Amino acid sequence: MSPEKENRSHGRLSISASTRPRELIQDRPALAGAWTAKVLTLYPEMFPGILGHSLTGRALQEGKWVLEPIDMRVFARDRHRTVDDTPAGGGAGMVLKPDIVARAVDFADQGHPRSDWPVIYLSPRGKPLTQARVQALSNSRGVTLLCGRFEGVDQRVLDARQIEEISIGDFVLTGGEIAATALIDATVRLIPRVLGNAESSREESFSDGLLEHPQYTRPTDWEGHMVPEVLLSGHHGNIAKWRRAQSEALTKERRPDLWRAYMDPAGGSELSDAHNTAAKGEDKDNDDEHD
Repeated sequence: MSPEKENRSHGRLSISASTRPRELIQDRPALAGAWTAKVLTLYPEMFPGILGHSLTGRALQEGKWVLEPIDMRVFARDRHRTVDDTPAGGGAGMVLKPDIVARAVDFADQGHPRSDWPVIYLSPRGKPLTQARVQALSNSRGVTLLCGRFEGVDQRVLDARQIEEISIGDFVLTGGEIAATALIDATVRLIPRVLGNAESSREESFSDGLLEHPQYTRPTDWEGHMVPEVLLSGHHGNIAKWRRAQSEALTKERRPDLWRAYMDPAGGSELSDAHNTAAKGEDKDNDDEHD
């Protein structure tokens, strides 16, 4: 049996052999079926980086998710492991060669249907990364991320391998590794039991199409700046309505694009989970008052 096909199950843990270079193999067991991020990069030593710290790092150590950086240089077949060449038609910089990228993608793709394991190229010309896309990724088995360098990747391999392009913003980085890290971080935190409080991911920015409301904590009076009185009232319905109003005002002011999407185009009414949350909070207080 070839190394790529061997897979042994030991209780809840899944251990599989790999033909990747020894230095890239993560020496930590993973829970069977753990969400996995495969990162195709020229700089595998950049990982896990900040992903190895805080909640994502702890979850990585506990096997709740798996990180597999794959060095694309090992797929070059010449003596110098050449991975790039000059742009066709002239121009500055270098372009990653299609044959190298294709071999790397095909290796990472083994046994993973695209419907449950997308392959994504981090590119400033891609579709914007959204919380909805991140949520969908967290519900998949895993993702393969292609990190570009130099002037990018030969278009032919993107087309031939049907690779999705995603952007984390309207700016250009020196490579895709930072963007890949951001996408992984945003996805991993949505994996069950990674965050200590499941409510955190349901009440934050973009979870219901709005920016998050302002947050406050103790001391109540800090340098003469007070925590809004409504938050100290203990009235859940009023607190929910205040937070919703704050979220709506911030979204309307700072992100008119999100605000337009939040408004119901048919009837002009606002449809969101925040509205439902506020209604539930108000009903709870009404019930309490009648007890």
